Amino acid sequence: MILKLGIPKGSLQEATFSLFKRAGWDFRVSTRSYQPIVDDPEIEPILLRPQEIPLYIDNGLIDAGLTGHDWIQDCGIDVHEICELRYSKVTSNPIRIVLAVHNDSPFHTPEDLDGKVVASEYVRLTQRYFQSKKVNTRVEFSWGACEVKVPALVDAIVVNTETGSSLRAHNLRIIDTLLTSTTRFVCNKAAWEDPEKRHKLESLQILLSGAMNAARLVGLKMNLPKDSQSQILALLPSLKNPTISPLANTEWVAAEVILDETEVRTLIPELKRAGATGLVEYPLNKVIF
Repeated sequence: MILKLGIPKGSLQEATFSLFKRAGWDFRVSTRSYQPIVDDPEIEPILLRPQEIPLYIDNGLIDAGLTGHDWIQDCGIDVHEICELRYSKVTSNPIRIVLAVHNDSPFHTPEDLDGKVVASEYVRLTQRYFQSKKVNTRVEFSWGACEVKVPALVDAIVVNTETGSSLRAHNLRIIDTLLTSTTRFVCNKAAWEDPEKRHKLESLQILLSGAMNAARLVGLKMNLPKDSQSQILALLPSLKNPTISPLANTEWVAAEVILDETEVRTLIPELKRAGATGLVEYPLNKVIF
């Protein structure tokens, strides 16, 4: 069994390779080739632009792939979604597909763009959006760098934004959000119905999701005096149940817990002041819920 897997080329490529590395797969690309290799004989990876991956999945040229929800919606293709993977090129936040205009323009609502020109890589998505609002616009395909086209060449653009910094740098403002998008692990129906491929896809989903969970979590170990154990553990966030183990010194116990990374910077000083010792914070590779 060989699973043909589409890997997003471009801005998501390194983040995707990093996620797979944490999940247990080592992807590499030769400096002389765009064809990646992986240390798993059951996977045949293919580097593709994210917007192409849904199309190649739909026509059966690849079995599965990682691509944005935005591109799936733009293609209008019915693929099987295995799981959501909340990662992107900069943050773990979703990206937004937005309608933007120049700050000095008179446009404040989508309806103001009736009869105007809009540029986007998301032509089909943008056309459906304006059709749903009964607004007559001309939507032009753009090969990217849409921001520089407003207002000299077009009246508005539909683009994806993660932080909004590029829009602000080009003196643009958002007047509507078409959708929010995260990376999705998807496959075609034929691959999902094939027992061997489905087994492999489910294994990938478990480990990729585990790596995603671990990215925001850390482990914390500590030693606690028994006589103040309850008071110290009460400092932990609710629903966080630590593992308690006995120590050679019967007046002490060891505790171990998994926490959100942002919680630890506040908790460690509080735990230390309350009497915990031997506090050790450590990273996690995978956390399977």
